[in-house]
Amino acid sequence: MTTAAVGAPGSLRRYLHSLWLLSARDLRVRYATSALGYLWSVLDPLVMSAIYWFVFTQIFGRGVGEEPYIVFLITALLPWVWFNSAVTDFTRAFNKDARLVRSTAIPRSIWVNRIVLSKGIEFLFSLPVLALFVIVSQYSALPAQIGWGLLWFPVAVLLQTMLLVGIGLIVAPLCVLWGDLERTTRLVLRALFYATPIIYGVTDLPGGFAEAAAFNPLAGIFTLYRMGFFPDQWDTLSVVVGAVMSVVFLGLGVITFRRLERPVLKEL
Repeated sequence: MTTAAVGAPGSLRRYLHSLWLLSARDLRVRYATSALGYLWSVLDPLVMSAIYWFVFTQIFGRGVGEEPYIVFLITALLPWVWFNSAVTDFTRAFNKDARLVRSTAIPRSIWVNRIVLSKGIEFLFSLPVLALFVIVSQYSALPAQIGWGLLWFPVAVLLQTMLLVGIGLIVAPLCVLWGDLERTTRLVLRALFYATPIIYGVTDLPGGFAEAAAFNPLAGIFTLYRMGFFPDQWDTLSVVVGAVMSVVFLGLGVITFRRLERPVLKEL
């Protein structure tokens, strides 16, 4: 939640209530217009995981990641789907509901935060897929380890939420003012997928590449997601940088949004 307008307790309650209503509306619309409904939250990362598992284990000799590789993939692909879908929706956050954005008395940051919340709920809905593969792996020769590293999971969720809110408060207004940024954002996301340790881990990167990759905040966040099953993936630099950059992006987002809110309303 951002902007000073939600500081009073009564205003905060109204803000949170409106945030929940808008997020619930997004979920209802998404599932009501789809025959498979909730299953889409599961099928997308599941199909992606199956493709990459097949390519890297059955076609090419895999030299990255850890066993079981399918669990290694899913622990990063699920939060990536949350990140990718949220940032994609940020580009249309205000244009999609322009009339409501202009007329509402609620702080306009809600149009960013409702995307983070609704996509975050979908991410949580998809976690049974991860749990299923972890359970199945226990009957294999190389089962996924389950340890105290799982306590880092909610920390990763919190950091990713902060990062997404910050990015959303920057991307959403800029895309209203400069329409070409919508397509640019999609291109950046495609490149970012391969620059993020999803099909590989930070520890798989050689020398300077590992240090450079650490400055991608998703590297540290995804490392925390994996700690519950792959403790050897810990990388202090990427985790610290990821946490710091999540806070920095949130701060930059708040400042940027406050400066651009009025021009955005004029443009809409």
